[in-house]
Amino acid sequence: MELEKINGHAVDEGFDGVEALAEQEEFLPHKSGIKKDVRFTDFEGKTSFGMSVFNLSNAIMGSGILGLAFAMSNTGIILFLVLLVCIAILSAYSIHLLLKCAGVVGIRAYEQLGNRAFGPTGKMLAACIITIHNIGAMSSYLFIVKSELPLVIQAFLSKSENTGEWFLNGNYLIIIVSICIILPLAVMKQLGYLGYTSGFSLTCMVFFLISVIYKKFNIPCPLKKDHGNLTLDYVHFADNGTDDFCEAKMFTVNSQTAYTIPILAFAFVCHPEVLPIYTELRDATKKRMQNVANISILAMFVMYLLTAIFGYLTFYGAVESELLHTYSKVDPLDVVVLCVRLAVLVAVTLTVPVVLFPIRRALLQIFFPDKPFRWVIHIGIAISLIFVVNLLVIFVPSIRDIFGIIGATSAPSLIFILPGIFYVRIVPQEQEPWRSRPKIQAICFAALGCIFMVMSLSFIIIDWVTGETRSGGGH
Repeated sequence: MELEKINGHAVDEGFDGVEALAEQEEFLPHKSGIKKDVRFTDFEGKTSFGMSVFNLSNAIMGSGILGLAFAMSNTGIILFLVLLVCIAILSAYSIHLLLKCAGVVGIRAYEQLGNRAFGPTGKMLAACIITIHNIGAMSSYLFIVKSELPLVIQAFLSKSENTGEWFLNGNYLIIIVSICIILPLAVMKQLGYLGYTSGFSLTCMVFFLISVIYKKFNIPCPLKKDHGNLTLDYVHFADNGTDDFCEAKMFTVNSQTAYTIPILAFAFVCHPEVLPIYTELRDATKKRMQNVANISILAMFVMYLLTAIFGYLTFYGAVESELLHTYSKVDPLDVVVLCVRLAVLVAVTLTVPVVLFPIRRALLQIFFPDKPFRWVIHIGIAISLIFVVNLLVIFVPSIRDIFGIIGATSAPSLIFILPGIFYVRIVPQEQEPWRSRPKIQAICFAALGCIFMVMSLSFIIIDWVTGETRSGGGH
């Protein structure tokens, strides 16, 4: 294949050449010695490959990992594995579509891709979906802080029950954590600086996984009936139709299976963070960023699968929608479980700032599209977002509701629908006609996301109306 020169670099002619040219024109100086003005979307790439993997992995991994054992208990091991593989592959493919679109038009902001595809309406739609999803994600993380941090403090104080002190009130604790830890990280100028905290956060989750595997061989089945609130566990068994308490199901369907796809979709969404991380990646190319995405998705796939299997094989049908709550039924003061709670708290707390960056970018694209970087706006948006999320967490009744609704609406939009329709609209007809295989695949991909959304929402609404899940001990 013939090669041509672009700014001194050889590139393939055709589609890849167009991508390279677009990226060069958008992100490199137009003339030697004349540097293009830096906008808030165009931070110079200074983040290493490894730090980018940490950041994207941390964006993928989050509170969703705590619901995977619950999902497996309602699908069986084989069906769960099939769904997990499918969601992981489809997530990687959707990142491929986003990177293709970014390469064609030289844009590395999700909202600007929407603007290029559908004008201001597309820009607003993308920004709103990103904002809703990431606010939901931040809420789920802080909900874990709200529910778990009082238990950790209570255990350190050797208290058998919450005696009502202010420092055991979850609402006060999330406010303190938000001000002292999350806000200072959230006001950093570049996402790349969070690579170190992302790496530490992932280390905490690896410890969580190791502990889940360890506890599988130290918790008897069936659980002893003299443990606290075990009555709910046995009701949950009966609701799931699992008469054999300690028998793993390979394939099963029940009233709560409807939450499986939303939980898995929620667990793999990282797409709002992909383009900001791409922007700050050192020596950024589409292939290099795709490798970042593939490594991150593969690592999280392994962690998710092992966590789900060993969590499920520990409690079987008794596992709850938040795995850590299930361990508290055995021994609330267990040292290993206490350390796991602390590790998960650190992990989700350090993930909140990473998730906040795309929301701020979306709001900047909507309200300040032509403004240069200003610290007042940058910090003001961070404070406002943290304030709103804190209010939501104080009034949210259950983390399972967050997984269900966010996973059934914004997650399919970000993974399937938007990347598919953006690709169809942005890639020129001269490069790929409507009837070409890539565009047909993209159309089918978007349609699949619509089907997932409608089915998941329908099942969840039916489940709420009938009240089956409410009586099943899922909370």
